[in-house]
Amino acid sequence: MLAANIDTDVIMPKQFLKGIDRNGLGPGVFYDKRFLASGEPNPEFVLNQAPWRDAKFLVVGPNFGCGSSREHAVWGLRQIGIRALIGTSFAGIFFDNCQRNGLLTIQLDDASFAKFSKRAARPKLGDITINLPEQFIDGSGCGKVHFDINSLAKQSLLAGLDAIGTTLQRADAIQKFELRHLRENPWLK
Repeated sequence: MLAANIDTDVIMPKQFLKGIDRNGLGPGVFYDKRFLASGEPNPEFVLNQAPWRDAKFLVVGPNFGCGSSREHAVWGLRQIGIRALIGTSFAGIFFDNCQRNGLLTIQLDDASFAKFSKRAARPKLGDITINLPEQFIDGSGCGKVHFDINSLAKQSLLAGLDAIGTTLQRADAIQKFELRHLRENPWLK
């Protein structure tokens, strides 16, 4: 999906934002592109094509996820099985939403991206693997493409934690702080 500026309205159209939780968003992902007006799958859409139907990674164009702050877009991508987005740039809020909700975003420099995107367009070369602990993408015919990632985001992804789960790892320290703070400031009760 190499088009530039694919926004969150395209990733998760507004008609799928009716719920107040994360459930049932998968069918809405790329709905206007993934399906024809009849409701049948659009054979031209990349994720409906045999080589990419079960893709776990999306190779995306610049400024992916721009537009409104729509966490539902990230939740929906996760629900259809997407585990990582690989591109050169992501919209800031979307990037943060991905990091907080367990979706790996890999930002490559232009040269590495050009090399990798050509490889990704040729699925017959074999599977592509992302090695998060060692921070590289590997695939036959591509060689290793290294990427950088924030250490906290990396640890959260490796542990399978979202922002709340990461915070709850410090629940004891938070509770101790609260108790001490209330003892020192009794008027806050």
